[in-house]
Amino acid sequence: MTDAPTEPTPAPSYYSSVTPPTSGEPQESGTEPPKKRGNTGVVVAAAAIAAIVGGVSGAGIGVFAYANSNPTAASSSSSGSPSSITVNNSKTATTITAVAVKASPSVVTINVTGTNAAGTGSGIILTADGYVLTNTHVVTLDGETGTAKIQVETNDGRLLAAKVVGTDPVDDLAVIKLQNVSGLQPAQFADSSKLNVGDAAIAIGAPLGLAGTVTNGIVSALNRSITVASSAVPSTAGGGSSGGGSGSGNGNSPFNFWNFGGGSGSGASPTPTPAQSTISLSVIQTDAAINPGNSGGALLDSDGKVIGVNCAIASASDTSTSGGQAGSIGVGFAIPSNVALRIAKDIMATGSATHGLLGATVGDVTSQGSATTSKTVGASIQSVVTGGAAAAAGLRAGDVVTNFNGIPITGSVDLTAQVRALKAGSKANITYVRDGRSVKTTVTLGTLK
Repeated sequence: MTDAPTEPTPAPSYYSSVTPPTSGEPQESGTEPPKKRGNTGVVVAAAAIAAIVGGVSGAGIGVFAYANSNPTAASSSSSGSPSSITVNNSKTATTITAVAVKASPSVVTINVTGTNAAGTGSGIILTADGYVLTNTHVVTLDGETGTAKIQVETNDGRLLAAKVVGTDPVDDLAVIKLQNVSGLQPAQFADSSKLNVGDAAIAIGAPLGLAGTVTNGIVSALNRSITVASSAVPSTAGGGSSGGGSGSGNGNSPFNFWNFGGGSGSGASPTPTPAQSTISLSVIQTDAAINPGNSGGALLDSDGKVIGVNCAIASASDTSTSGGQAGSIGVGFAIPSNVALRIAKDIMATGSATHGLLGATVGDVTSQGSATTSKTVGASIQSVVTGGAAAAAGLRAGDVVTNFNGIPITGSVDLTAQVRALKAGSKANITYVRDGRSVKTTVTLGTLK
């Protein structure tokens, strides 16, 4: 497998809202008559989310990406009416209360129905006319289908059909378009490159089906790298191939597909092809409680702006074989807002997004059979593709990449995740060690196919 770098891309200039494209629509959906719901007192409805799961071995920690808070047969996909956030005394309301009131109208509940399974997730409103950001695993039911029926419930209780505009299995993001709607409240996005460890982090969603749940915590870590099962459907051959890139898509990853329901809720999960087995993600880590039912929703700062799209949690127990869903242990993950917005805008404009390619096979320095004998922590270059980005930048087998665009690299997953997060053609600054010397170079990434 091959892969690596990216570049210090300038911060996007669209942090308040997204401008709808002049063209480009979805692929499918389902229709439902809208319904109205009254509000009592000062209330704001929140949204549910959900999706995929991957079991973990090793140190006894599991990482899960949820697309469904309660996997069921396709016949029972409804999530129920969202609950509301009630403010009884505005004089004692906290910052968290203000964030919930501000952001909840920009979150929707997504009900997805496939042939053999159904699930509930949530999304973040991008434009007033109905473009919504969510996870690929939500709209594909963990890779089960590319032709699911999608129905969305808005904060004010309307039921709307939606179609998939495009999916990006490489970063587990997707954009859908609500049909025949206007006047929605777009979410505001923060610049995730300016986050600090310790900043406030607030999640809104429907963990375990409890709609309108607000949880609070902090940003626990930045630029954390994880691997999870790809949610690319079989028909998108290669869509998740980038997943492993450098050493994580070879079927040896401890993160596996978890059954999405499959009719009975206990059958075998979809069997991914080797090219679709895992993806590497660079994420924000938070201790805000995120549980099954929170994936795909918004992680917010103290100003009520989106800093990330919730996508996975870690669990102290492996539920991949028991069919259960573990709860939060205070280790959750979200795709940074800058990456999410970049991909969302690309999908809205063209239906897809691009990703960087290093053009090298990489592994961990401590891996058996590593191409280097160096004790330097990093990602070891095991081979380079002739004419590829790595070769053009002067990298060669035996080099150990230790830094990528200012971000420390401790292994192949770190490097793969950082490279994938950048768009094709991006320039990245790389520091590597060769023969005991630290060397710096700039690489222009290729295009992941």
